[in-house]
Amino acid sequence: MAEISQDEEIPPNMTLYINNLNEKIKIDQLKKSLHAVFSQFGKILDVLAFKTLKHKGQAWVIFEDVNSATNALRRMQGFPFYDKEMRIQYAKTKSDIIAKADGTFVPREKRKRHDEKGKKRKEQLDPNQAAAGLNPSYAGAYGATPPLSQIPYLGARPIVPEAPAPPNNILFVQNLPHDATAMMLQMLFNQYPGLKDVRMVEAKPGIAFVEYENEMQSTVAMQALQGFKIQQNQMLITYAKK
Repeated sequence: MAEISQDEEIPPNMTLYINNLNEKIKIDQLKKSLHAVFSQFGKILDVLAFKTLKHKGQAWVIFEDVNSATNALRRMQGFPFYDKEMRIQYAKTKSDIIAKADGTFVPREKRKRHDEKGKKRKEQLDPNQAAAGLNPSYAGAYGATPPLSQIPYLGARPIVPEAPAPPNNILFVQNLPHDATAMMLQMLFNQYPGLKDVRMVEAKPGIAFVEYENEMQSTVAMQALQGFKIQQNQMLITYAKK
């Protein structure tokens, strides 16, 4: 198990080292959940976690820029993640050794060319991924119906609300990845006070209901997470109809 060093000994960089993670969570689920929680702070290049005993309870989240990594470190330090508080610091530069051990290491020159090529390919799919919902002018905030051009598609048919529901304590979340789980959503929405329940709709993958104690709390969560991306899916949040 790697030791935690003082932050001042490690210069800020794009990679965060996280430990004190729940070792019972499967690696694939752990990586997806970490990506979902940390992608609100900026574009993530990769999430590394390994099955080896030496690396259990640990992960590395690699951001595209240092500012995103710094913001994530400050905001997520001590965040309750699968019932354990995360401990986060900047990764040591020697962490390339881990990539070599895993067989994913790429020399820096080749990595730069690969990143530039990948960036051009992904720009149209993933533009300006930032902390979604912090802009209150977003058309979908507070239950307003977004323009048709912004409404996500499932198949060939757009999701068009018949009429906006009045503000209440339950949120209706659409356009989720089909493999999204209640635990994943709970970790996202639990950042905002008053969360009571998260209910997936098994018969209709891609939608869920998120319940708060009161309307004010649900509104805060809606504004903060409106348009948040899980994988490549941008969440559409409205008040649920009762």
